[in-house]
Amino acid sequence: MSGIIAQNSGRHTGLVKASSGGGGVWNLIETQTASSDATLDFTSGIDSTYDEYVFKLINIHPETDNVYFQFQGNAVGGSGYNETITSTAFYAQHKEDGTDGEMAYDSGSDLAQGTAFQQISKNIGNDNDQSTSGYLYLFNPSSTTFVKHFIIISNMYMYQEYTYVVRRGGYFNTTSAIDEIQFQMSSGNIDAGTISLYGIS
Repeated sequence: MSGIIAQNSGRHTGLVKASSGGGGVWNLIETQTASSDATLDFTSGIDSTYDEYVFKLINIHPETDNVYFQFQGNAVGGSGYNETITSTAFYAQHKEDGTDGEMAYDSGSDLAQGTAFQQISKNIGNDNDQSTSGYLYLFNPSSTTFVKHFIIISNMYMYQEYTYVVRRGGYFNTTSAIDEIQFQMSSGNIDAGTISLYGIS
């Protein structure tokens, strides 16, 4: 294969090989494990080191039934988790008994220049086997030129015995750098679960 696959990133013809520095490496920054916590706060490690950060959300279990799991950001030098967000959302659902399959725009999960917490997952049950898992992607949070885009992918075991998968996306409408992220339930504590923060190089 020598001479066919070359070190030719950026070219528009032929087979392309990634640059010698590699790419797409997940670098673990911090892991937090909930144990009846009101919030999980990531207050360090989000800076200009990486252009992309990913929060991996594993089996987030609420103490209270039928609640939302959500997040907000805090800009550098800010006084609280209340940044302005514009977002959109859609979902697909299916009940355990095979009924009520649906896919639709989720108007109740979006924000329009709002400062509330952004939903990640909704209507999560608190039975022992119910939880939510997913990913939150945050792009170039240290930029002081552009807004801060995010993408959410999550699935939850709803209190009414549904699987409910959501896709959400939006941006923090600020040119200030975002350096802190807080997670919480809409009511009650985060009973259990793990959140790991990675920087993507």
